[in-house]
Amino acid sequence: MTNDAPTPDTSRPAPAAAPEADAVSQADLAAVEAQLSRTPRGVRRVAHRCPCGNPDVVETAPRLPDGTPFPTLFYLTCPKAASAIGTLEASGLMKEMTERLKTDPELAAAYRAADEEYRARRDAIEVLDGFPTAGGMPDRVKCLHVLVGHTLAAGPGVNPLGDEALALLPEWWKSGPCVTPSEEPGA
Repeated sequence: MTNDAPTPDTSRPAPAAAPEADAVSQADLAAVEAQLSRTPRGVRRVAHRCPCGNPDVVETAPRLPDGTPFPTLFYLTCPKAASAIGTLEASGLMKEMTERLKTDPELAAAYRAADEEYRARRDAIEVLDGFPTAGGMPDRVKCLHVLVGHTLAAGPGVNPLGDEALALLPEWWKSGPCVTPSEEPGA
């Protein structure tokens, strides 16, 4: 049996190993607003910073201020990273990963554990009974953006498929910051 999964580049380190999450400042909110081209909703804190210094993953409240569930706890905001991940998604990588989950019990168990870890983090903030986690966990791969966001926020070794996707990405930050925001959101 051959493994047709792309070979990750493990010779370079990930952008950063999950530092402690930062409180969100007005400058961070301005950066996220510029990244998303809209006012961010439900931001609790910066979960990961890009090597350029901007937030690239924010932790979002499980419910938005209007009460709407928002299961993407770790929201990848950097448009450069998002674009690179979109290229991976278009390559068929999600389908390949989902197929591997069906045939590799060790990978499937590690991915279920990642789902449990994600759910525990979310539920420590607010329980969303009966609401799924994100990215297709635990049975399939539906969104690499979520899995990479989880890996960046939680650090390596927590989400095996997020780790793989991150290792396949180019160094999106090398050409400089994705945005240079004003100091105040909405400015």
